[in-house]
Amino acid sequence: MFKIAPGPSWLLHGSTQTKSLEANSRNLLPANTLMQRAGLASARLTLALAPHAQTIWIACGPGNNGGDGLEAACHLHQWGKTVHLSWLGSPESAPEDSHAAYQRVLNAGLSIQRNTPPECDFCVDALLGIGASRPAEGVLLEWIHQINGLDVPVLSVDLPSGLDGDTGFAHGVHVRATHTLSLLTLKPGLFTSLGRDASGQVWFDTLGIPATTVPAAAQLNGKPAPTQRPHASHKGSYGDLAVIGGAPGMTGAAILAANAALHHGAGRVFVCLLVEDAPPCLAAYPELMLRPAKTFDASAMTLVCGCGGADVICDYLPRALSNAPRLVLDADALNAIARDTQLQHLLRARSSRKRQTVLTPHPLEAARLCKTTVAEVQSNRLGAADELAAAFGCTVVLKGSGTVIAAPGQTSRINPTGNARLATAGTGDVLAGMIGARLAQGEEAFKAACAAVWLHGQAADSWPEDLALSAGALARQQS
Repeated sequence: MFKIAPGPSWLLHGSTQTKSLEANSRNLLPANTLMQRAGLASARLTLALAPHAQTIWIACGPGNNGGDGLEAACHLHQWGKTVHLSWLGSPESAPEDSHAAYQRVLNAGLSIQRNTPPECDFCVDALLGIGASRPAEGVLLEWIHQINGLDVPVLSVDLPSGLDGDTGFAHGVHVRATHTLSLLTLKPGLFTSLGRDASGQVWFDTLGIPATTVPAAAQLNGKPAPTQRPHASHKGSYGDLAVIGGAPGMTGAAILAANAALHHGAGRVFVCLLVEDAPPCLAAYPELMLRPAKTFDASAMTLVCGCGGADVICDYLPRALSNAPRLVLDADALNAIARDTQLQHLLRARSSRKRQTVLTPHPLEAARLCKTTVAEVQSNRLGAADELAAAFGCTVVLKGSGTVIAAPGQTSRINPTGNARLATAGTGDVLAGMIGARLAQGEEAFKAACAAVWLHGQAADSWPEDLALSAGALARQQS
């Protein structure tokens, strides 16, 4: 059993791949083996998480997820715990494995309740697994509400009930667990959309079955390898980068991106503001070189385009899309492209010319590019990122809880780092600058995006608790 923490690049499998792996394994193992292993793993983790808990409520649904809970109940009962076992199934309609688990419950002398306990020290949620496809209702819905009202730890078996394992989308009300034990495979939905809030600390047990026979749906974004700079190098070794943005009233966005690029290792950083006069605050950053956006030739440089650009950025996008060898498009640049089919054509043409391009939309910008709604994007973040990557032939960073990084020909990544402290103005501009810095230093677009996103989130995770996180302070963090 593994505790999932940021660092390793775990493979993630959706419901189709998981069911295929489960079916293949059942053909090779004695009957009921997988469910017995799942129940034992759930019971062991329960004991490890709450060794002193005496009364444990195990809420079991009618399917195989409930069967896992029945198996766990047998072990906890044998280990001396007081188990209140609630089951929504019946012997007549239970799947084969769950029926066998029901027989073991009877043999162990456990009674099955149709009600919930007045109190408990720990709760095991085994109501719904990967087969759930519609909102909970009736008694099932009542039990989910009761679980969410508990002031005790909650362990969800495989998935928090009501959460879609493929997308992290919630089918109506869902369980809010403090811990989740993902069984057989790690599910993508645990790490993006509503998944991170619903799942708590994620644990993983392969049940002794390596997932080598089925393809991965996605992958957890792993910690990037540290880079070693040769002693015999100079500023020209690490690339030139220009930030084009900062329309009137929004110059701070461009300065944040430029400052982040500088602190993330770009050799030289130019700021091309979309205002006539440089703001006084730029004097605080003498390392940044100010150049006029209208006349400055950045055709050989890495460009970060759109941060605080407003509608003015539209005038600069054709040249950037046509000439820049390496390009990060953020914020208003994305909104302009979403409105203009000619700009979309220029963006698509970059891939055929082997130009490196990264788009960094938040959900609303992604919805505009996909011609859909934010709700649709958030209901399938992996799908939305993959769609954009395929449509424009570039790397896409779909920001949000569990940022998704996608690119043609690559297994999409879901980022495990970061927290709600990043929900403040300017942190997206910082990320765009960090990605640009890695492009300027010669990294390929997908690798640069994956590394910058991980480090950006990790900076927030390691931020001192007593220190407010601001985009300006974040930009000055070293890689």
